[in-house]
Amino acid sequence: MKRLACVLLFSVLISFTAFADDDDKNHHHHEDLTETQLGTVHFPVSCSASVQKPFARGVALLHSFWYEEAEKEFLQIAKDDPHCAMAHWGVAMSIWHQLWNQPDAKVIARGLSEVDAAKKLAKKATPRENAYIAAIAAFYSNSEKLDHEARAKAYSDAMRVTFQAFPQDHEAAVFYALSLLASEPHNDETFANRLAAAKILEPLFAAEPDHPGVAHYLIHAYDKPQLAERGIPAARRYAQVAPAAPHALHMPSHIFARVGLWQDDINSNLASVAATRKTAAMHMGGEGHQFHAMDFLFYAYLQSGREADAKALMDEVKAMPEMHDMYGVGFDPHLATEAQFAALYPLEMRDWATAAALKPVEVEGTAQNSFTYWAKAIGAAHLHQSGEVRKDVSAMEAIHQKFVADNKKDFAEATDNDLKQAQAWLAFSEGKYDDAVEALRPIADKEDALGDEPQGIPTREMIAEMLLEAKRPQQALAEYQTDLKLNPNRFNGLYGAARAAEEAGKQTEATAYYAMLLKVCDGSSSTRPELSRAKQLLAKK
Repeated sequence: MKRLACVLLFSVLISFTAFADDDDKNHHHHEDLTETQLGTVHFPVSCSASVQKPFARGVALLHSFWYEEAEKEFLQIAKDDPHCAMAHWGVAMSIWHQLWNQPDAKVIARGLSEVDAAKKLAKKATPRENAYIAAIAAFYSNSEKLDHEARAKAYSDAMRVTFQAFPQDHEAAVFYALSLLASEPHNDETFANRLAAAKILEPLFAAEPDHPGVAHYLIHAYDKPQLAERGIPAARRYAQVAPAAPHALHMPSHIFARVGLWQDDINSNLASVAATRKTAAMHMGGEGHQFHAMDFLFYAYLQSGREADAKALMDEVKAMPEMHDMYGVGFDPHLATEAQFAALYPLEMRDWATAAALKPVEVEGTAQNSFTYWAKAIGAAHLHQSGEVRKDVSAMEAIHQKFVADNKKDFAEATDNDLKQAQAWLAFSEGKYDDAVEALRPIADKEDALGDEPQGIPTREMIAEMLLEAKRPQQALAEYQTDLKLNPNRFNGLYGAARAAEEAGKQTEATAYYAMLLKVCDGSSSTRPELSRAKQLLAKK
């Protein structure tokens, strides 16, 4: 059934492309979207009556991160009402993707231009509207004096003032909550901003269940394993509120993945990919949204015994044509996704020989080749091919050093983490199990504390596996149990815990983990040996 679903996604794309003629290209399809498709937003402005409804629609598009269409909406409003200061606020908000990436100099210059245009018209705006304009000005106007984090904080501080000055304005509350998420301090283990945002949003969720931003930002606020259970109501609601928005269909899967609800995760992302392709065929923006959804879809397939569907998705991505750059991040997302899947698949399937034999592919604008070397190192380490692991580590060191030299901080941090893991696997391949485990512990502790989404294998699961290979099943079981609290229903986590319990002589616990694994994979047609073993052992009970 899932393989058929992937085929149907292509059919959707072909069908809509066939009917997209030149008139369709010139038609602004966001104008056809209604409250039942985007959610309900109340954002009165002092602009002409004719643009009130389009303005509310533009804000709804903003709340579902459909930035391309929001920008078009606000640009049209500026044309239809040249005196509307808030139209320029809307454009400035549309080109800053608050939780996704940092605007470059070109975007900042354009944002500042829109702020200046809004200020010139501000005399005819209300005090409330001027507060919104002042807030976005705090972000763009400090581009030379402050770094991105400081500018995001300046915007959030200004939105707090707006929120406090206009306590009855729910939009001020919602945008302030988003600003708290966007200005979250790096590596904050307290989740203070998230909890503060949730405190603002929860009463609004009860009062305005059809508001797209409220449900959306609650999901973001709770997108940590320590908090994810709290996000389930918002996850269940958001796709119903804004069913036409591809991101609204995907976003619930952030919570579903955190709590291990793989079928819900799969359903969300199949719907999101289909919606993205439908709207892209209608020449609406956001084609790149599908790749983030595919990442989640691929992961969920592999955790629930649907490896055939994962392979079909890999083939689907590989067959895609060249894609345009997404949001100025500087790379073709389909090539990056193809390389990512190729590296992760053999690791999740425990196919060490295939992982060790991977061919690194450099995708310009990414650290993908480093990630592939990381996968190669783990595969070779399991085969105890120390020489090969050493080569992979050396290649990663060179890549990391270049990112440091080029001052690409995010890539440098990511590759440094991967490099340290690869170095630990090198020690493992040489039989230095204690050294390997101790090298991984600080990484695992930080990963756990921050509640980061694992880019591949959770680090604590790596520690557990190393301990199991070192014939320390009791210690391994403790690590698996800790990891499963943060990464519930992971296929290899459950199987590893079952094996560790079995080897530690804890048959009752082993039986429970094997049963959980079979339940997670219920309905799949997987032929993985791990599932066959689980079935055989449970049949003896």
